[in-house]
Amino acid sequence: MKGRQAGLCPRTGRWPRRRDGREITTFIPLLLFWAVVMSLIFPASSPGADPAVLFREDFAGLARWEPLTFPKIKAHSTYTLVKEGEKSVLKAESNASASGLVCRQTFNIYEYPRLRWRWKVTLLPDRGDPREKEGDDYPIRIYVMFRYDPARATTGERLVYNATRLIYGKYPPHSTLNYVWTGRHIPERFIVSPYTDKARMVVLERGKERLGRWVEESVNVLDDYRRAFGKEPPALAGIAVMSDTDNTGARAEAYVDFIEIGR
Repeated sequence: MKGRQAGLCPRTGRWPRRRDGREITTFIPLLLFWAVVMSLIFPASSPGADPAVLFREDFAGLARWEPLTFPKIKAHSTYTLVKEGEKSVLKAESNASASGLVCRQTFNIYEYPRLRWRWKVTLLPDRGDPREKEGDDYPIRIYVMFRYDPARATTGERLVYNATRLIYGKYPPHSTLNYVWTGRHIPERFIVSPYTDKARMVVLERGKERLGRWVEESVNVLDDYRRAFGKEPPALAGIAVMSDTDNTGARAEAYVDFIEIGR
């Protein structure tokens, strides 16, 4: 997304330069923003009634969710609850804008690796290439944010994250998986974010063949993380929903029926 400068933001974090010229981290106020986000999505979790299902959101209300906005992005996407038949669903609309919703629920990815949801896209822009910053837009994404674990960090990571914590009082997220629907037909399943190598886009739907139709998705987040990053993830994770078209200036419209986390 344009104009974003972040620390370890899930998709827009920037990192200071190493000897090879790549960025590692930049401490600016947006890190404080993400520290607040972490405090929202990582409270103590509580198990659901069904032992196989930790959490299910049917969007009867939004009490579990908090707005996710970015200081550099003035135009925000909108999220409303609308009726489809007798059921309430989440409607996400983006118009050259970017923002999201963060769920307060947290879960252990090793105990509950299965993520299911049903989504529908009714307005799908196909501008830009999502593998480049100028095209890093999606009408809808369900993304998983992984909590930084000091016990599993390298010495260099501890220095970076500890410095951030000293400044802002919270650790920023360790890494993210973004499950996306893109208007472009690209062959890859996994895309490294053009903004940070701490984020991976997992392309589930491509193009307009299923435009206007409900599509149910079921993924194993633990398996996807291992394939995308080539290593084990931190145990604790949270989820968010986002619709963004701020880079391409396009319009998008999508719906989410439910989200479920389970075994």
